[in-house]
Amino acid sequence: MVTKRWFTGAYSRALDDKLRLAIPKPLRDCLGASMDQGLFVAPGLDESLSIYPADTFSAIAERLAQTSPNRQDVRAFSRLFYAQAQHAPLDKQGRIRLPSELVKMAALQGEVMLLGVQDHMELWDAERWQNYVADHQPRYDGLAETVFDGTSASKAHGLPKETGS
Repeated sequence: MVTKRWFTGAYSRALDDKLRLAIPKPLRDCLGASMDQGLFVAPGLDESLSIYPADTFSAIAERLAQTSPNRQDVRAFSRLFYAQAQHAPLDKQGRIRLPSELVKMAALQGEVMLLGVQDHMELWDAERWQNYVADHQPRYDGLAETVFDGTSASKAHGLPKETGS
């Protein structure tokens, strides 16, 4: 049985003049055998880039394939997502080259933050990430309660179960 390793942690990185990003060893270790297949870089949410292992990218494709192509929002998202997503092989030093269009879209330059986010990575401008944390960290407890909503998942994570007022 293969144990799934989750992407976690936040890593300060610097983009070089060739737009190469070094993937830190703890995140490369999470890739396992899929490291040979490279990564996929795509537009992310909140003005970030998403970096997916091939198996996660395939799972997104399968999920999108199960949605109705007659829905305008599905067509629009699919077009924007796939037209901008690009394959990024890892070189021998564990780096990927970021597409210049996506770097520009996410306003990345110099110092960036690479985040492990469960089944993928996110790449943020360092200052934007600091602002995001400053805005959201004070609400962490409330976010946890909302996300887990008193379900059994809250017990497993030691989170408080919501009670009636």
